[in-house]
Amino acid sequence: MIRTLLDDVALFLLPFGLYAIYLLARRRSPLRWVHWNDHALRLALAGGVLVIGSLLFAGLFGERHRTGYVPSHIENGRVVPGQFR
Repeated sequence: MIRTLLDDVALFLLPFGLYAIYLLARRRSPLRWVHWNDHALRLALAGGVLVIGSLLFAGLFGERHRTGYVPSHIENGRVVPGQFR
């Protein structure tokens, strides 16, 4: 679960990182707010689109498990433990 969360956070921060690299290439300081002022909303939207796109891609094309969990139950007076099938 943590890996999935970190993947989504990394995808969201990707546009911000690319823009910081762009600012460095243009010899501007990425630490000054004046360079981020006009672009922060667009970068956040781009990051959100990347995260939503990755979630849709994983949901549509991800591996499907044909089996499931069978909970513990009683058969012929005996308790059968739960298992994955």
